[in-house]
Amino acid sequence: MHINYKIGDKDIRPWGTWETIDIGETYIIKKIIVNPYQALSLQMHTHRNEHWIMVQGSGFITLGENTLTLSENNSLYIPKQTKHRIANKTNKPICFIEIQTGNILDENDIIRFSDIYGRLTKND
Repeated sequence: MHINYKIGDKDIRPWGTWETIDIGETYIIKKIIVNPYQALSLQMHTHRNEHWIMVQGSGFITLGENTLTLSENNSLYIPKQTKHRIANKTNKPICFIEIQTGNILDENDIIRFSDIYGRLTKND
């Protein structure tokens, strides 16, 4: 098991913020806020699966070759090695809970394919 997070870890990104709110032996739970008209990179993870639960607003999702809307009180499962992205196309912040599961849970487990902020390396 490899986890490089601590409860209370926070980060400000060009698109919004994330905060680690719980950690278990095989999971990490984050609260993620995406600011209006912003988007995360199109990315995938080699070692972790993710479950997203939308708690405020609606996000526009790319999941593999599909696009869909994730609205409040709905959830989405993202298997490891699946390209994905969330975008906020509204004028209000959106908030979702991300549950990461796997044997290696590391912020560096990100492969970016496209990014509106020019971040294409794993550690940006």
